[in-house]
Amino acid sequence: MYDIELVNRIKDILISKNETLSIAESVTSGHLQAAVSLADKASEFYQGGATAYNLSQKAKLFHIDPVHAVSCNCVSSRVAAELAVGANNLFKSHWAVAITGYAAPIPALGVNDLFAHWAVARGHEVMKVDLITAKQDESIKVQLHYTHEVLKNFLALLELTTQ
Repeated sequence: MYDIELVNRIKDILISKNETLSIAESVTSGHLQAAVSLADKASEFYQGGATAYNLSQKAKLFHIDPVHAVSCNCVSSRVAAELAVGANNLFKSHWAVAITGYAAPIPALGVNDLFAHWAVARGHEVMKVDLITAKQDESIKVQLHYTHEVLKNFLALLELTTQ
């Protein structure tokens, strides 16, 4: 279900640098946390994570801007970036990955295409923010697609910072 080789490559880099990781997620509903927790020696680099689905919890836990969040149903690159920085603050980690988006259409909100915004923060600095799209499919398959893409891109960013 998860690419454990990919997760262990992330683990190897973080442990070699004596750095830690935390996660803030919404659309993936814990899949990023589950994947990272399966790494060998996960407790040596993984600080923890939280899944927050509603604006109130995202604001309370990660200190996202509620006015902006209301304007976009909590789905934007800005919210993803705020979630990542908030996760680093909450878990006292060096790195955080965050994601927010849609795994199923919500016609009442005009959401017909599936997409997610994700971000990586190192401390208080947002290192990367990007968009992932997905084909319409079962929600679990969309969530797993997002999980894999975020982990793959996080690894690429980590590799760039170690060169």
